[in-house]
Amino acid sequence: MSNKEKFAGFDFTYNPYEEEARERWGNKAVDDSRAKINNMSKEEQKGLGEEFDKIYKDLAAIRHLSPKSVEAQNTIKVWYNYLNKIGHYSLDAFKGLGQMYVDDERFTQNIDRYGEGLAVFMRDAMAFYADRNK
Repeated sequence: MSNKEKFAGFDFTYNPYEEEARERWGNKAVDDSRAKINNMSKEEQKGLGEEFDKIYKDLAAIRHLSPKSVEAQNTIKVWYNYLNKIGHYSLDAFKGLGQMYVDDERFTQNIDRYGEGLAVFMRDAMAFYADRNK
């Protein structure tokens, strides 16, 4: 599978799950996130997509390690900081998002395209990161 095919499920300009996100996190959170992305140039949006892809590849490469390892925690911190560029995630919200990666098969399928078991690894690393940094 090419990188373009892997990334195809993550379109920053259209979100088929926006209504669900509004129900889950509220209109303000969704509107603020969308405004941040819409205020970016096409080049900035492209860079955001490339950064996203790199983080997922980096996480996939270390998914065999403990989610509590220094490598995992350093990389999951990069993921937390990335998410906060386009939205606002408290540590509890970050932990909840990780749980959703496993609970919602749509997320699991998209994430595991980078490597089998990545969604579970991310959930565990995100939970440890959130709990440790409260």
